[in-house]
Amino acid sequence: MTRAALVLLNGSTVLLFVAVLAVFGTLSPKFLTGANLENLLVQSSSTAVVAIGMTFVLVTAGVDLSVGAIMFIAAAVAGKLLLAGVALPLALLAILATGLACGAINALLVTRLGIVAFIATLATLYAGRGLGLWITQTRAMNLPDVFLHIGTARLAGVPLPLIVFAGVLALAHVTLTRTPFGRQLYAVGNHLEAARKAGLNTRRLLASVYVISGLCAAIGCILSLAQLGAVSPTFGTHREFSAIAAAVLGGTSLFGGRGAVFPGTVLGAVLIQSVENGLVILNADPYLYPLVTSAIIFVAVLIDSTRQRLVASLTRRRIRGEEA
Repeated sequence: MTRAALVLLNGSTVLLFVAVLAVFGTLSPKFLTGANLENLLVQSSSTAVVAIGMTFVLVTAGVDLSVGAIMFIAAAVAGKLLLAGVALPLALLAILATGLACGAINALLVTRLGIVAFIATLATLYAGRGLGLWITQTRAMNLPDVFLHIGTARLAGVPLPLIVFAGVLALAHVTLTRTPFGRQLYAVGNHLEAARKAGLNTRRLLASVYVISGLCAAIGCILSLAQLGAVSPTFGTHREFSAIAAAVLGGTSLFGGRGAVFPGTVLGAVLIQSVENGLVILNADPYLYPLVTSAIIFVAVLIDSTRQRLVASLTRRRIRGEEA
């Protein structure tokens, strides 16, 4: 019975995704059209890339609450540069550099100063949003049309945001599943002390995931800005919760040592975007969106907690069986 329940929980995201497609497809014929599905994937690309970076952090039993703030700072810096006449490539490099720098600060706080990841990234979340508001002077900035071309451009008929997303996904998937670095991250998440005793440089490994998360937040910022075309004072707000929910819905454990970016995190991100897309098509009350998002996060955490208890129960049974 326990094993059956575990299998059901592992497949719960797929079941939820099918249910969401069926419900919104029934309520609106526009939902399952090819154009809307392509639009849904493009809209998902930003959240998915940020969630991929979050998956690296969660695998090591950490968390990064500052990704939304990193997106805001990077967007504010890019907006100021572009409006000052700086060329687009330099502005894009500034976004990536900002993401790497913010990730390095989180890595420093967690691995060198020994601050708990939740507290450290919560502090950088507030500090980052304050810095972003100071840079923008709380004013919205409309970006030049050249930035919007990133969101509408196509290569071989495929939208550029999807190509960027696919590149990040492929690199992350190979890193986690085919490299010693990826296996070491899972070892750190499973048991930090055991990994340290095995000779792994746990401090370097933990630092690297926060830098990766910062870089992914910067790439997600570019994809999001390319679709919005403007930097608002609320840009990136609550994006950290969407990223965590996507990763956990995809099977990544909040307790570390378990998770995958494909298909797990990607499916979680598309599921969340499908719900938001469906609500927009149905012209639902905008005040419902936060309630629905919070319900998804609650379901994700509930699934992860239940799965963790079942795995612990099966492990205890196996140990008792071996002892007998």
